[in-house]
Amino acid sequence: MFTWPVRVYYEDTDLGGVVYYANYLRFLERARTEWLRSLGCDQTAMLEQRGLLFVITGVEIRYRKPAHFNDLLCVTAELARHRRASMTFSQSIYRDERQAEMLVSATVDAACVKASSMSPRPIPTELLAAMERDQ
Repeated sequence: MFTWPVRVYYEDTDLGGVVYYANYLRFLERARTEWLRSLGCDQTAMLEQRGLLFVITGVEIRYRKPAHFNDLLCVTAELARHRRASMTFSQSIYRDERQAEMLVSATVDAACVKASSMSPRPIPTELLAAMERDQ
């Protein structure tokens, strides 16, 4: 399971110092992006050289407890399954790296698409191989 630390900044919170609900999606995105980067996937190069990008097609999220200003969070990203042109991630956000207190759980679906048409395309074979080695 891939983990990524995120510090909660003032800009992430609402008037009460609690993380604004939509910002959890940003934290989840960062962990998925860093996981792909750790596998050698340069998304900018994938777009420029192949015309491919990943788009989110669905999110199911459960808010369990709030995060607050200055909390250090641990965001996880785990590939639950993949198909030819899509991936499903199981993700969580914990209050700290010990992962003792889960704040958010989510399932995120992503598809690989051709940027010019937004039509599904196969995930590059070298990325699929890296994902399978990582599991």
